[in-house]
Parts: sequence; C-alpha cells; structure tokens
Amino acid sequence: MKTKLFLSILLLSMAAQAQSFTASSSTLPDAPSQQPFWTVENKINVSILAGLVATDAVTTQRGLNEGLREMNPVMRPFVTRGAAGEAVGSALGFGAGVGAVYLLHCSHHYKAERVAMRLIVAGESGFVANNIIAIR
Repeated sequence: MKTKLFLSILLLSMAAQAQSFTASSSTLPDAPSQQPFWTVENKINVSILAGLVATDAVTTQRGLNEGLREMNPVMRPFVTRGAAGEAVGSALGFGAGVGAVYLLHCSHHYKAERVAMRLIVAGESGFVANNIIAIR
C-alpha cells in the first residue's frame, strides 16, 4: 500500500516537473483589444442626439403652449411641469439612450452599439419631425 502511494507521488511529481506550467508569452494569443468608447463616430452621434433632444424639448413645450398634448405617457408627467420638468425628462431619456449604447460597448457588442445609436438618433429625429409638423 505504501509502495503504491509512493509510486503515485513519484509519478505525479515527475509529470509535474516534465510539464511546464508557465507558458511563454509567445505561445499565448493576443487578447482582444478594448476599443475606446469615445471615437469620432460616437462623439458625433452623441452630439447629434443631444441636439435632437434639445430640439424635441423646445418643440414639445411650444406645442403644449399652443394647446397640444404630449402623446408619450412616460414623458407626460415631466413635460407638463414646464421647462424644468422637460429638462429632467430629456436628461433621463438622453442618459438612458447613451447608457444603453455604453453597456453594449462594455459587453463588446460593437456592431449592436452602432446600430442602437443610429436607431436612437433616427427615433429622436422622427419625434422632432412629428413635433414640427404638429406645431405648424
């Protein structure tokens, strides 16, 4: 019994010495590089989105002053509180949009990040166009 134990320990120690547990740096693959979030494309897209959110806020308040009604039930409690409520609602919406895009970026879904940002900008553009048409 002791002989079997001794032989197994001896074989394991010989196998451990024969096998190199430290890999050289040349055998390891390169780790995927983290792309920066604030690329020129994202800076432009976030700037466009900020402009569209501001335009949406202004046109929404103008429409409310002309007797129109906010159609979005989520934003309605904010925009009916005047410019301050509109600013809070717009900031929350802007932060949620950019935050969702950033979460996609952090999880390395770079294509989904670009698609989501473009869809958010397109949706906000539609809201602004709808507001402009309604107040004319």
